[in-house]
Amino acid sequence: MIEKIRELCKKYEEIIAYLIVGVMTTVVSLGAKFIANALLFGNTMYPTPFENTVLSTINWVTGVIFAFFTNRKFVFKSTEPMWKEAPKFVLSRVSTWILDIVVMQVFTALNINLVVATFIAAVLVTIANYVFSKLFVFNHKK
Repeated sequence: MIEKIRELCKKYEEIIAYLIVGVMTTVVSLGAKFIANALLFGNTMYPTPFENTVLSTINWVTGVIFAFFTNRKFVFKSTEPMWKEAPKFVLSRVSTWILDIVVMQVFTALNINLVVATFIAAVLVTIANYVFSKLFVFNHKK
């Protein structure tokens, strides 16, 4: 039984690492967002549109930076020069950020619950981020 679990872990090592790094990225980016909220806006629970934009931008930028380095090292184990991969990584994350916005707008228009819509959008974005990273960013022929 334990040997079977080891085999499965080895077989899906990259996906498992990606999910772990994803959770860590979420914690880091949300942490940055809430720290920024406390430092910049006095910990408001009802941010203005401007404050919300600033906080969302800090959240996104922090997440992209953290995800780039952790995905590169722990998930895809890349040895390529960072300057080759970083622009592709940022571009792929911009595209999935747009995907998130579009999905949320469509679900909002369909009057789907915010929590459900957010969960579905997050799953789609996570899958798209993995595919882009695997096929476009960290895909180096050996």
